[in-house]
Amino acid sequence: MSETLEYKCPCCGGAIVFDSRSQKLKCPYCDTEFEVDALREYSSHGETDEEPEWDSMQVERPSERLEADGTLDAYQCESCGGEIVADANTAATSCPYCGNPVIVKKQFEGMLRPELVIPFKLDKKQAEQNLKEHLRGKALLPKIFKTENRIREVKGLYVPFWLYDSDAEADIRCHATRVRNWRSGDYEYTETAHFLVTRSGEISFDEVPADGSEKMPDDLMESIEPFRYEDAVEFQTAYLAGYYADRYDVSAKECAQRTNERMRQSTERAFLNTIHGYTTCLPQHTDIRLCQGRIRYAFLPVWVLSTKYRDQVYTFAMNGQTGKFVGDLPADKGRAAGIAAGVFAAAFALTFLLLGLL
Repeated sequence: MSETLEYKCPCCGGAIVFDSRSQKLKCPYCDTEFEVDALREYSSHGETDEEPEWDSMQVERPSERLEADGTLDAYQCESCGGEIVADANTAATSCPYCGNPVIVKKQFEGMLRPELVIPFKLDKKQAEQNLKEHLRGKALLPKIFKTENRIREVKGLYVPFWLYDSDAEADIRCHATRVRNWRSGDYEYTETAHFLVTRSGEISFDEVPADGSEKMPDDLMESIEPFRYEDAVEFQTAYLAGYYADRYDVSAKECAQRTNERMRQSTERAFLNTIHGYTTCLPQHTDIRLCQGRIRYAFLPVWVLSTKYRDQVYTFAMNGQTGKFVGDLPADKGRAAGIAAGVFAAAFALTFLLLGLL
């Protein structure tokens, strides 16, 4: 039995891919389109009917860490017979010889099968356009980076994510002040009143994401949030056709610590935002208790772009659903120094003018 899965057009035999615009599978050769559900038998072939039951954070299988041991796996392309070499976490890729999309079936067996997927809504052209928009209006960006910038790689990638549901109970105690100033005759008075402010209550979190890929920087993935989970559908391998994907290699248990901290910070911020009418308000004691909830395994769409400037690679990411674009840019030190000098000169001139008026 073949270890890989390729979607072929029933009309002409060409490799078909998932088209983000039409939200259908499309043959680039004869332009025939297919509903994803119409090719469900492809994804069900050779797989079990076992569904993951992740009703709590104590599930054993998702807590295991899946690591690549440094070895590479080799597969044979069913279209051209070429050898496809991939690391142990590769779930969807393409043949380096004929370019046909290939899905590694073993990465979706049993508990490795995601429960949800958000299909790509935006295509490669939109990712490239958003990069150009990202470069506009950046005063400190080197001019040569704009004019000679060349995109080295644009890759549509389904990133493995853990989605956490949780309830939080919070008790927060704050020290607040209210300051009043007034003037009487030749004297200025300041009155500071001190208050003890408390907040208690509950808050719920649904589908807090944490990427389960060691390759993807956590801060980069968090920066392209939020995803709209109302667009999530039941996972089928057909959505991966034409894109890249890796299975998770960071377990739900390992991601939980980072996710719990995000939920605690959000809880504290939400409760502090209910306090009004004070000059200052500083938390003195915070007690936040998280109740373990459901965890789900999902694939979320990300466009990853990279460019090179002065031997340094710059990586950008775009949310493949919403178009939110993030990424660091180089700064022109000479231009930055010039702007700083201009600001200093303007401030000095203004100060001199004010002194002259006095």
